[in-house]
Amino acid sequence: MSVEIKTPIFSQGEDCKPDWRLANADYDETDAHLQILGKPVMERWETPYMHSLAVAAASKGGRVLEIGFGMAIAATKIESLNIDEHWIIECNEGVFKRLEEWAKEQPHKIVPLKGLWEDVVSTLPDSQFDGILYDTYPLSEETWHVHQFAFIKEHALRLLKPGGVLTYCNLTSWGELLKGKYDDIEKMFQETQVFHLVDSGFKEENIKTTVMDITPPKDCRYYSFHKMITPLITKD
Repeated sequence: MSVEIKTPIFSQGEDCKPDWRLANADYDETDAHLQILGKPVMERWETPYMHSLAVAAASKGGRVLEIGFGMAIAATKIESLNIDEHWIIECNEGVFKRLEEWAKEQPHKIVPLKGLWEDVVSTLPDSQFDGILYDTYPLSEETWHVHQFAFIKEHALRLLKPGGVLTYCNLTSWGELLKGKYDDIEKMFQETQVFHLVDSGFKEENIKTTVMDITPPKDCRYYSFHKMITPLITKD
């Protein structure tokens, strides 16, 4: 019996960050896949999950910050909900151009912000947002599993209003963890995420999750598990 060996998303020591901003954003003809530097950034089958994240981020209404635009799946859902403003950070030039065109057709005030989140979020004022959705692509092998925590620890609490909510994902990491290390998505989240959230200042009793069933396509390189998890983390 032959065993298929898939190439890891990142090779040892790989770092895409220096080239990411100006790299081509390769949307396929059917707008079902987005690749940058050969990395599978997003695929259309994620839509139900992206909508779940969007609903969480917009659950308090008001002003929502979205970090990572991708294929506009979550962004378009957020725009269908009862919010006031929608701020979006995106660093890739091609994706940002698509964001600017998309923004012209949306019902709410859109504030597009171009740059790496590390450079942009430090310029944003405290207690500015009712909801945050963080979903950016890891840019190096070193940060593959942990890049979300850099944002959460340094900025999430500061940027949220009291009672505001954070949601996020790192499918490229979680998909890898669920290939062998874990077969229970809630256990994976508890053991690999919750410590960092608490260490960032969120109270464990304010960390909630919901799990949904999903069927990734067999050729998806980054996710093959049959469930996805949506965090909802509230600031006191």
